[in-house]
Amino acid sequence: VAIEISSFSKFAGFTGVRLGWTVVPEHLVFANGFPVIKDYNRIICTCFNGASNIAQAGGLACLSLEGYKAIRSVINIYKENAKILIKTFEGLGLKVYGGKNAPYIWVHFPGSSSWEVFSEILERTHIITIPGTGFGPGGEEYIRVSVFGRRESILEASKRLENLNLL
Repeated sequence: VAIEISSFSKFAGFTGVRLGWTVVPEHLVFANGFPVIKDYNRIICTCFNGASNIAQAGGLACLSLEGYKAIRSVINIYKENAKILIKTFEGLGLKVYGGKNAPYIWVHFPGSSSWEVFSEILERTHIITIPGTGFGPGGEEYIRVSVFGRRESILEASKRLENLNLL
């Protein structure tokens, strides 16, 4: 038995809209027999006013057959974008992780500060990445690169990065 929490952020590109859902099984109870759903509902109703009507309408549209097909199409574009950037960074001799089932790739720069790599890439290519340490100490020596974007932008970024020598 599990509580499922999900959002439209990655599923439908709703980053920043803050629309999601939670499934709490009605038969899930605390040790004293009190239903978890009742406490969960009270917490949610106390802490949040709810999503805007516009966000809710967008979420419902995404869950329609037409919306789902559109989302799959966009996801396929992002997967191809990931392949392009993975090939680019691997071509520079770097280890790359992710990008298979997530819209981000992680690039390892052994012995380098993630902030220094971020700054160097920004200054030399005008491409914004995210220093890995923003995700905790385990992110040192890594940058996170988003594959969200138009194909033309990804190809241009790839071209700029190919001339980069950071090792």
